Amino acid sequence: MLCRINFLARRSFHYARLGLLTLLSAIGLGLGLSSWTGCAHYQLGSEPKTKFVSLFIAPVTSSVSLPQAQVLLTTQLRAAFIRDGRVTLTESADTAEASLHLTLADYHRAAAVARSDDTGLARRFDVTLQATATLTDNRTRQAYFTRRPLTAKRGVFTDSGLVASEHQALTLLAEQLAEASVHAVLDTW
Repeated sequence: MLCRINFLARRSFHYARLGLLTLLSAIGLGLGLSSWTGCAHYQLGSEPKTKFVSLFIAPVTSSVSLPQAQVLLTTQLRAAFIRDGRVTLTESADTAEASLHLTLADYHRAAAVARSDDTGLARRFDVTLQATATLTDNRTRQAYFTRRPLTAKRGVFTDSGLVASEHQALTLLAEQLAEASVHAVLDTW
């Protein structure tokens, strides 16, 4: 009789453990499936929908005395929009749904680090290139935004000469302004 009770106790414990494992498995499966469906609509990258699909980039204009900056910035702007790929660039404003006009507004440098041998001379300058951007819908002639400020800033070391260093930094400043323009034009306002 004792053996029969012992057998029944072990058997009920086995069924209880089996029931608990089944319950935990069902809960785990339910949680796994519900968390998996939460990622079903996730999409990497930026939202591909824009208010326009074609863009004309007007040649950059300038109110600052900075030689060759307009051509360099226009080239960097076109390259940045092509790299992004969300809009198609056109050759004229007539065939584009929107137009981007960029104007260089300011260029200045400020001494950031003094030389150790002469504190009156700078070893590094912070150069800043500022522009304003205007984006216009060519279909309605309404502006999406007008004269939006864009800024690019870099540190320039004078070890190889200030003029040479500034000239090298101009390409990097133009690239920064181009990326800021892509962000301003295509990302959520």
